[in-house]
Parts: sequence; structure tokens; C-alpha cells
Amino acid sequence: MPLFRQMIDGYRRFRSSGWAEQRERWDELAAGQSPEVMVIACSDSRVDPTQIFDTRPGEMFVVRNVAALVPPFEEDQAYHGVSAALEFAVTQLEVKELVVMGHGACGGCAAALTDRFKGAPSGEGHFIAHWVDMLDEARERVRRKYPELGPEAVREMELEGVRVSLRNLMTFPWVRERVEDGRLRLHGAYFAIADGILHVLDAESGEFKPA
Repeated sequence: MPLFRQMIDGYRRFRSSGWAEQRERWDELAAGQSPEVMVIACSDSRVDPTQIFDTRPGEMFVVRNVAALVPPFEEDQAYHGVSAALEFAVTQLEVKELVVMGHGACGGCAAALTDRFKGAPSGEGHFIAHWVDMLDEARERVRRKYPELGPEAVREMELEGVRVSLRNLMTFPWVRERVEDGRLRLHGAYFAIADGILHVLDAESGEFKPA
């Protein structure tokens, strides 16, 4: 794991190579961004969307959080980080594609499946438990199907997380409107850390298939 000093060394390598090599691109980005794709992914350090999709700077608007979850649409005075980013990407940047990408060995989905942090106080899992309770209904479906809670259950929970987020996306009026009139397309994806294979949700069958 890099310490801050090592991160600065990395920055210096980037400044002398990556940034310099793409100077024209960075000059374009200095004037503003216009990505056509938004990706909602997990905060897990092993699943960087820009690396997995091999994109250049400025090509994807990325939001990362525990388990790559999208909350349902709510209008209140609470703080809604994911919803704010979603609103900006969809209504201001007018992205054309929106991808929800789950992944294998997801700690957030495992916590949802096992109720690991249920009832935990702040600082010991309280915020995690409340965040992943978006998966409560999915958890019950998975538990009924896989009562032993083995590897199959964990993977199914990870896939269900993507499906839940896609359903929640459609509760946002301005997302649903754009999907229905064709301005925006939603996609589900799943990256298997163990073998490096990306799976994409097939809209017709509802199953994830290798890309």
C-alpha cells in the first residue's frame, strides 16, 4: 500500500510522462469536461473503472461508493452525494450511457448478505449497515435460494446489487424520462476480480454474460 510520500513520487512520474505525453488532451480538459459515459462503481481499491475500461482522462464521469449502490429517488433535506452526482451527469453533462458496475469479492455486498454490521454503533459499522440496507429485499431472495450462504450466494448478492441500483435509477424522474425517449441508456456490469472477466447484464434474459 503506497504511503503519501510514494504517492508524490508517483505524481512526479505522471507529471513527467503521462501528463506530458497527453498534453494536448489535458489542454482540452482544462476548458471543461464532456464525458458521454457515467460509471457507478464500488470504492474497492481493486476495481478502478478507468483501468478496467482502459479510458483516457475525461472520457468517463465516475462515482464510487460502497457496493456501487444507487439509492432510490428522495426529495428531502438530507445530503445525497450519489443523487447529486447522478443529477449533474444526467441533466448537466447529458451523458448518453450510464453503467452500474458491481464486482466479485465485494465486502459491502457480503455485509448485506450476512447482516455483519446490523445494530453496530457509529464507528463500528453503523453507516455501512444503513447504506447496504438498500439490499435487504435482495438479501432475503438470495438467502431463500442459497440458505447455506456459500460462494454462490455471495456472487448472487453481488449481481443483485447491480439489479437493485438499476431499478433505483428508474425512480429518478429525469433518468426515467431520458431512458424512455432514448437519450440515455442504462447498463449493468460485473467485474470478476478472480479471473478479470467483465460480465454485462443482458436486458432480455436478465442474466449476466461475459463481454
